[in-house]
Amino acid sequence: MRRSSGRRTAPVAAAVLVVAALAVGCRPVTVTKTGAPDSKGIRYAPTTPAPPPLTVRPVPARQSARQSAPARPHRTGHPAPRAPRAVLTMGSHGAQVRELQARLTQLGLFDRAPTGYYASYTTAAVRAFQRQQGLPRTGTLQPAAWHALRARTREPSRTELYPPTTRPVGVPDPRCLRGRVICISKRSNTLAWVVDGRVVSAMDVRFGSQYTPTREGIFAIAFKSRHHISTLYHTAMPYAMFFSGGQAVHYSADFAARGYRGASHGCVNVRDKDRIAALFAAVHKGTKVVVYH
Repeated sequence: MRRSSGRRTAPVAAAVLVVAALAVGCRPVTVTKTGAPDSKGIRYAPTTPAPPPLTVRPVPARQSARQSAPARPHRTGHPAPRAPRAVLTMGSHGAQVRELQARLTQLGLFDRAPTGYYASYTTAAVRAFQRQQGLPRTGTLQPAAWHALRARTREPSRTELYPPTTRPVGVPDPRCLRGRVICISKRSNTLAWVVDGRVVSAMDVRFGSQYTPTREGIFAIAFKSRHHISTLYHTAMPYAMFFSGGQAVHYSADFAARGYRGASHGCVNVRDKDRIAALFAAVHKGTKVVVYH
């Protein structure tokens, strides 16, 4: 009996080791037919145990975001092309702005006299030209628009660049082309002193309001009054030249101060005192006056 129990000691010990390994969570050990003999004379020996499983460590959020972010495109040595720089823009001033305005006037897009200052009115005129040409309507003068404008207009004359009025002089009415005529355009708000079809001088004018409109037609100077005072409104009317009842061409200090924000009571107001003085000296009784729209 003792010998029998002694022979069974090795298998029992092996079983105890396997059970103990399972109890602590380890993997079972495999054996091969080598090593210590069992009861049948076969030797068993444990092989090298399998390596433990790899431990996966969590990746920090920032590192994960960097790894998952798309790769940035490779930069080349050629920068992206920039938009062409404007030739002229809001706030520009000088001779080139004056030329721009004169050329826009030739196309009927700028109905003021050139000032040499690029402001809102010039911006609107440039935008209108860009729209006509199918160009981006930026309101700033880009090289493409400047080339197109120069190709469609002629070199402005000195009179076009430095006109005698703040607005272009209106096209003379056919009735103004013979003799000595005071030719007054309501459309352009200008008065031109025309001698045998040639404009000798021009000046800005304003007219009566809708309640006291300036009459239109052909008239003649009835009389002149150098220091006239209105008997109806008790206001000064220097260099007055009456052509239709109480309506006259005369200098207006109010027009000189307020511009087109005001109106006359039917007279033709002039705001340039020197020009109206020269006209007063050249005009005589009976001189023809044409007021037209």
